[in-house]
Amino acid sequence: MCRLFDIVFHWKYRIMTESKPMRTVRSFVRREGRLTPGQQKALDDLWPMFGIEETGPELDFAQLFGREASRVLEIGFGNGSSLAEMAAKQTDADFIGVEVHRPGVGQLLKLIENNQLSNLRVACTDAVELLKTRIADHSLDRVQLYFPDPWHKKRHHKRRIIQPAFVSLLAKKLKPGGHLHMATDWQDYAEQMLEDLSGSKDFVNCASDGTYIPRPDYRPLTKFEQRGHRLGHGVWDLLFKRK
Repeated sequence: MCRLFDIVFHWKYRIMTESKPMRTVRSFVRREGRLTPGQQKALDDLWPMFGIEETGPELDFAQLFGREASRVLEIGFGNGSSLAEMAAKQTDADFIGVEVHRPGVGQLLKLIENNQLSNLRVACTDAVELLKTRIADHSLDRVQLYFPDPWHKKRHHKRRIIQPAFVSLLAKKLKPGGHLHMATDWQDYAEQMLEDLSGSKDFVNCASDGTYIPRPDYRPLTKFEQRGHRLGHGVWDLLFKRK
């Protein structure tokens, strides 16, 4: 009787586990803050013009922006001020910003309208899924990842977005000669980034000493970063080139 129970239980367990996809570890938690009236209005009015839906066919960048240009993807743009500033200064490039938090998306849409930015589009979704389903291979000239969640507790390090599998995904989406630019104010995360990218067969470090680079002029100095400098906090920039 016990043997029969074991067989039936095992069979039911296999059906339950094999029919459900494995849960993926996400690098973010959706903390849906309150939208201001201005952010909500921007989402309502401007999303149809500047928003990128999370599902659909691969994006045709030439059609999306109406021209051929360098393509820059920024993952996790926060409130969007830094990305909007870059788009305003680098008018010869087209930018795609990805952020999971709607208040930040609404804020960036406001900045797009206020600064009349035609070279910036916004996605409100998981960057990993967007890369997998809507970004064509070898279509990006630069990927930017500035101050991602450090998940500072050791048991949470598996949630950090920079992992070998994600590095391989970015390598597929970048053009040969394209760049991956990262910045963090957590030294141990910078060291992990350096280790993961240095261990990739697809990238080469652009730093002359094989470690970190000074902040490039094209990356704006944020208020958060300025405050960190005043308090003596370090910031580490890493730049890697796709082979």
